[in-house]
Amino acid sequence: MVLLNIGLQEILIIALIVLLLFGGKKIPELMRGLGRGVHSFKEGMNGIDKPDEEKRNDEQQPK
Repeated sequence: MVLLNIGLQEILIIALIVLLLFGGKKIPELMRGLGRGVHSFKEGMNGIDKPDEEKRNDEQQPK
């Protein structure tokens, strides 16, 4: 499998195409939505681990 070997020229061409397709005003909205999605994904991944930690804390505390 070949890894992406993207140079500076390719990145600039991709950025120019995105700018032409979506326009300057739409790009911040797209990036904001992408950031929220990544944040939500990270919270979900942390939420999977937390119940295990809470169980251990409950078991360690004397009742």
